[in-house]
Amino acid sequence: MNLDEAQRKKVAEWISEGLKLSEIQTRLISELGVSLTYMEVRLLVDDMKLTPKDAERPKPVEPGSPASSSALASGSQPAAASSALSAAKPAQPAGSTGTVSVSVDRLAVPGAVVSGKVTFSDGNLAAWQLDQAGRLGFAPQQPGYRPPASDLQQFQAALETELGKMGF
Repeated sequence: MNLDEAQRKKVAEWISEGLKLSEIQTRLISELGVSLTYMEVRLLVDDMKLTPKDAERPKPVEPGSPASSSALASGSQPAAASSALSAAKPAQPAGSTGTVSVSVDRLAVPGAVVSGKVTFSDGNLAAWQLDQAGRLGFAPQQPGYRPPASDLQQFQAALETELGKMGF
């Protein structure tokens, strides 16, 4: 692990270029003829007080953006209840629920993490539930009932607010 000053500068240059330790290990062998194990390269970089650059992490997708909508449309299942509820951007601020009211059951229905009832603006009632995979289930009292899109957005916002109060 004894490198001369020119070799150390070359390693520092590779780190500044954003190379990974494994790539530096390969270049040490191919360009400088120095064979080091991965751990030795790691210790060398640490001894030189250099920090490898992390790969850029993907930026989180904002709720309601076209990217989040396409991810849900492609069939990906959200892992947490909050991500399932954040999929649609509410038409109104999250604090105002308009004429849609949501209640949470004290005891969840079997097979659900949390459940409750919702009353839509036209007075129709429905039961809802979130399962362990974060999937939202919806069962209207009136068979075949489909609430308006604006009511669904208000429902999601109100549900997210209620579940947030409970720590979900």
